[in-house]
Amino acid sequence: MKTVAMVLFPNFLLLDMAGPMEVFSIANRYLHPDKHYELTTIGTEPGLLRASCGINVQADLHMDQAVESYDLLLVPGGPCAYNEKPPLLLHWLRGAVTRAGQYGSICTGAFVLGFAGLLDGFRVTTHWHYTERLIKAFPAASVEIDQIFVQDRQLITSGGVTAGIDLALSVVSNDHGKKVAQDVAKVLLVVMKRQGGQAQFSPLMAAIGPHETTITRVQQQVLEQLDQTFTVESLARMASMSPRHFARVFAQEVGMTPMAFIQSVRIDYARQLLETSDLPLKTVAFKSGFGSVRHMRFLLNERLGLTPAQYREQFS
Repeated sequence: MKTVAMVLFPNFLLLDMAGPMEVFSIANRYLHPDKHYELTTIGTEPGLLRASCGINVQADLHMDQAVESYDLLLVPGGPCAYNEKPPLLLHWLRGAVTRAGQYGSICTGAFVLGFAGLLDGFRVTTHWHYTERLIKAFPAASVEIDQIFVQDRQLITSGGVTAGIDLALSVVSNDHGKKVAQDVAKVLLVVMKRQGGQAQFSPLMAAIGPHETTITRVQQQVLEQLDQTFTVESLARMASMSPRHFARVFAQEVGMTPMAFIQSVRIDYARQLLETSDLPLKTVAFKSGFGSVRHMRFLLNERLGLTPAQYREQFS
C-alpha cells in the first residue's frame, strides 16, 4: 500500500487538492486492496481549514501529528502560497521531505516548496501565469515554462489547477502501469497525455506598456496593421531610428526582439480568431499576417504543440 499525503493551509486551492486525490481514489477501484493508495490530509492548523473558494475542510491530522514517512507528499497552491512564508510549515516540510519517497506541488504550491529551500538544483514548473515570478524568486531552480508537469528525481511539480490531475495520472502510470492510469482518465473524462504544453493557455504577446513611448506607438501600429509585412528596417522608420538603435531600444523596453514580438502577436491573434470565429484557416492566416496556412501551421505547432485545426477543436 502506498501512502499519499496532501498538506493543507488556510486559503488553499480546493481543486489542487481534490483533483489529484480523486485520481488516486479512483485508481483504488482497479487495484488489489494491498496495492491501494492510502490518502491523508495534513493541516497546518487545528480544526477546519477554509479553502480559497470558501469551503471548509477538516484535515485528518495536524502537522505536529504527521510524523510518518509518506510515499508521496504534495503541496497545493493558493492565493497565499506565493505571498506568505509560514515558518512552522516551512520547518515541518524540510523534515517531512527527508522521510518521503517523493514530494511535489500543484500549481503555486511550488512557491511553498521554494520558500522551504526544496527547489534549488531541480527542474520545476508552476502555473504559466507565475513562472516568471518563480524564476525571479528561486534563481537556483531551473523553471520550465511550457510543461504541464515536471519530474526531476524525487521532486514532481505541475502547472496550474487541473495539471495536478496530469501529475497524479503520471504517478499512477509509473506505479501500476499505463492501463490503470488510462482507466482512471476515462472515468474523469480527461486525456492521459495532453497535446501541447502550457503555452497553449498563456498569452505569447508581450504586453504593451501603459505609458506611451516611441516603442509602444510602433507596437500599436503593428497591431493595427497585422496583415502587413514588417521588417526591422520598416519598424525603425516608424520610430525615426536607425535599425540597430531601434532593435536595441525595443529589446530593452519589451524584453524580446521586434521580430519575436511580431511573431507572438500574429500567433495570439490567430488563436483569438480560431477560438471565436468559423473563418476558414486561409482567412485566419491572411488576417494574422502569416501569408499562408502552411506557415501558420508550422509556427503554431512549433510554439503551442498544436496545429490550427487542433487548437480550434480544443478551444472553440
